[in-house]
Amino acid sequence: METSNRSLQTDFILLGFSDRPQLEPIISVFVFICYLVTLIGNSTIIIVSYLDPQLHTPMYFFLSNLSLLELGYTNAIIPQMLANLWGPNKSITYAGCVLQFFFALVFAATETLLLTVMAYDRYAAVCQPLYYTVLMHPQLCQKMVLTCWVGGLGSAVTVCSWIFMLPRCGHRVVDNFICETPALMKLACGHTRVIQIVILVFGVIFLLSPVSLIFISYAVITQAVMRMQSAARWRKVLNTCGSHLTVVALFFVPAIYMYMTPQSTKSEEEGKFFTLFYTIVTPSLNPLIYTLRNKDVKTAVKRILVIEAWSAKL
Repeated sequence: METSNRSLQTDFILLGFSDRPQLEPIISVFVFICYLVTLIGNSTIIIVSYLDPQLHTPMYFFLSNLSLLELGYTNAIIPQMLANLWGPNKSITYAGCVLQFFFALVFAATETLLLTVMAYDRYAAVCQPLYYTVLMHPQLCQKMVLTCWVGGLGSAVTVCSWIFMLPRCGHRVVDNFICETPALMKLACGHTRVIQIVILVFGVIFLLSPVSLIFISYAVITQAVMRMQSAARWRKVLNTCGSHLTVVALFFVPAIYMYMTPQSTKSEEEGKFFTLFYTIVTPSLNPLIYTLRNKDVKTAVKRILVIEAWSAKL
């Protein structure tokens, strides 16, 4: 019994939306629907990009990796969140909190770098079309993605180590539905100035720098688009670039607001709903944005379904 009590003291309590119990059933249904959409949508993109030879291009290679990141990110967060919403127990083990924090940070940090790489891919496709296949050869694309993963992993190891080394003086009630940086930092009873500076530095590296490079890429792309004579090519560029820019806005705007603005300017409820948006809603919207606005993906899905139908008949 004594061992069990000591074990329980290492658990964290995720308050989530328990202060508004009337909202929990609605939020749980909403989260579950978003989870299903995320799983189906991102899995479809990965499968279609793999099966259809016409989608074996750098753009869809990066898009498949983006979908893989979204799947990993949501699976690191949503199952535990749904378990807490559906049951009276709002706790998460210390190890579970560390793992959730670590993997969510790996996937999120990697995604910021990958979105930057995708912006460069669009720049090369629009502004250097004659040299595109030379610039974006498969080996370079693989190295770019590997660099994104290594960068995300390195940042997660560093931040996770520092966050969980902070003294908590017995504090274990996390005023959020996931283990994330702002909520965990509020549990610290020691001096957190250093960790705040580190978070700010990583925010500049993984949020402000990538979004700045993306906007620079699209400023150059915009100039190239304005010079295009072909209306069809102009529309195609707008479709592919528009999808990427929409995903960038959905991902970076709430993340920058949450991590790069003073915590004192945000209420607890506001922070929770912003977190709910970029952790739950955004991953479910990304595959819809790319499939609804992308004729190549829709055509590939139809082609694969037709082939499967013919195979079934035979």
